[in-house]
Amino acid sequence: MKRVVATGTFDIIHPGHIKFLEEAKKLGDELIVIVAREKNVKHKPKPVIPEEQRRKVVEAIRYVDKAILGDEEDIFKPILELRPDVIALGYDQHFNEDWLKEELKKRGLNCEIVRIKVHVDCELCSSHKIVERILNRQRM
Repeated sequence: MKRVVATGTFDIIHPGHIKFLEEAKKLGDELIVIVAREKNVKHKPKPVIPEEQRRKVVEAIRYVDKAILGDEEDIFKPILELRPDVIALGYDQHFNEDWLKEELKKRGLNCEIVRIKVHVDCELCSSHKIVERILNRQRM
């Protein structure tokens, strides 16, 4: 069985998230998604949706076999426990693939890293854009 791991914040689910998970599932037999802990989200605004709720919503997506919350102290801990064959990265995720490969290698893991290049181009294919739209409507 080929295990694929995908990661992300998955704050407000939109078509881009669904497409990413659909493409990630095609890379193997089992897709496990690690949902970022609020504490660890530092590269963008903190999520609007609580982390356990985000996990439950992601797990309900048909392409996802299981969703778990990431570790608050060590982002590699769940990867070490899951020992995936493939790690899928979204087209716009902030991970540097070479750095990630090196960090995994230091920990004794030799996972294939696949950058999903397919993405959906739509007006609200971003949690940030959805939040902005809501805030703009409130100001009207």
